[in-house]
Amino acid sequence: MSGLIPQRFVEDLLDRIDLAELIGSRVTLKKAGGNYKARCPFHDEKTPSFNVRPDKGFYHCFGCGAHGDAISFVREFDGLGFTDAVEELARRAGMEVPYDQNARQEMQQARTLTDALDYASRFYQGSLRGQQGEFARDYLKQRGLDDSIIEQYMLGYAPGTGTALFDSASKDLQAPLIETGTVSDRYGRPRDLFRNRVMFPIRNSRGKTIAFGGRALGDDKAKYINSPESDVFHKSREIYGLYEAKQSIRQLDKLLVVEGYMDVIALAQNGIHFAVATLGTATNQDSLSALLKQVRHLVFCFDGDQAGYRAADKAMENALELLTDGLHLQFLMMPDGEDPDTLVRKEGAEAFQKRIDGATPLSRYLFNRQSEGLDLTLPEDRGELKARTEPLLRKMPKSTLRDAMWHEMLRLCGNNRGDWQNRRQKNGKGGYSERRVQEQRIDVKLSKDTQLCLALLEAPDMASEIAELCRSSRQYRQAGQFAGWILEAGIKDRRSLIYQLATDKRARDQFYGLFDGIEHVPAREQTLAGAREMLNPNQEVARKQRLASLLSEKRSLADLTAEERQELKALSGQSDD
Repeated sequence: MSGLIPQRFVEDLLDRIDLAELIGSRVTLKKAGGNYKARCPFHDEKTPSFNVRPDKGFYHCFGCGAHGDAISFVREFDGLGFTDAVEELARRAGMEVPYDQNARQEMQQARTLTDALDYASRFYQGSLRGQQGEFARDYLKQRGLDDSIIEQYMLGYAPGTGTALFDSASKDLQAPLIETGTVSDRYGRPRDLFRNRVMFPIRNSRGKTIAFGGRALGDDKAKYINSPESDVFHKSREIYGLYEAKQSIRQLDKLLVVEGYMDVIALAQNGIHFAVATLGTATNQDSLSALLKQVRHLVFCFDGDQAGYRAADKAMENALELLTDGLHLQFLMMPDGEDPDTLVRKEGAEAFQKRIDGATPLSRYLFNRQSEGLDLTLPEDRGELKARTEPLLRKMPKSTLRDAMWHEMLRLCGNNRGDWQNRRQKNGKGGYSERRVQEQRIDVKLSKDTQLCLALLEAPDMASEIAELCRSSRQYRQAGQFAGWILEAGIKDRRSLIYQLATDKRARDQFYGLFDGIEHVPAREQTLAGAREMLNPNQEVARKQRLASLLSEKRSLADLTAEERQELKALSGQSDD
């Protein structure tokens, strides 16, 4: 809905917000000249690397690359969408967001639906406390839940009668209950979707109820059912327990991703408040993206049976395409026959926390799984491991982690560079061994993130545009950090950039590694053209058309006028630097 808020209003709002005051209300800031510093609220660090520039209207962390304006900060820190963040800042500044009529109607409709769902949640909570809910209360007590955790997660009970919720609702709420699917009119008459079930409200980042999960207390074929999707509930993008986790832990640094509602609640009952659950049968890329918007450290926790390993494998494969340096993903598999709910109650929070601390890193999990059933002393099985692993690694964007995993694959397969070098020395230059090196060489296509970093190296004056692009996409994390540093240092040209990298040890240590392992650096023209295409696809098409026109109209450079030669030079991205 961001496009429905006038850009002029957004700019005016940002001008009125005191960025240091806003961030200082949530993070302890220390004055540093005209700027402010703090320990970054978006990752765990001991030395402050989070910088706030009120005069420029942006913040930047040299540790994790977090960068943005007041809206970005509120979105990241409070876990809000764009519209909610703008509304929060507008309230702070005493302004009213000028939505157009269609936007107002959409928002009013959404509020009507969440009002109806909040009513349903209160109804279920009341039913749990009432006489009808005695059996449900006994069930929750048997599962080890006390009154405080039941209240925190707003658990309830849906009566077994077919229309209890619908009959209790006022006329203005009955239609929204039907629209959200909480009440069904599939057969021409209203009937409650949830009957004789323990109810788990699903809340969004602002604590509004957007859907429900229900656990059967009788002999229903479906033990658990969820609300259908609606205008306020999109299953693949919602995370159960995230709101409650953020209420318990103000600055989340990691999330434990489990499979079920009761796992989340049982862990919270035992003091582990950072557990959440995705909604659906698999952890897909939408849910992974939603999780990674909150933290950069995820621990996936699955049952230790075949189904649990299949779910873990699916989560791993979906995560590979999103992996960049700085993300930390681990896997914790439960003992056979156990789940987090049963295990934490059996062995206690301290022992379970030790399991979390010792969870398997994604790289090790991947190689362990792909090596199952193989004898790596046999050439055939080493070849099989490479055939299984290589397609997975090719899904990963260019990063130091990917390079390291490639080398680990080659080491396990007996194809590391040391082996090649030894063979080459034994067989002589140009022999069979050297040809094998060429055959095994990995040709890695440069990621868009790396292309943008190369463009910044060639043309630092593009830093502002690239930083703006990087704010909208986490796949450009390295370029976002590089651009943020260039802006912070006030670098305008390539000579200054090279000098600064040569004399600033901290910057050299942080950014020289961006270009390690690039064997074939594209020409300057190609690098800048690729960056321009990412920044402004339409403008890049026009540039190419004009360049082609100049080259086709004249047979040689000598036929061009001085003005045309200057234009050709500019369009080609040539420079005197």
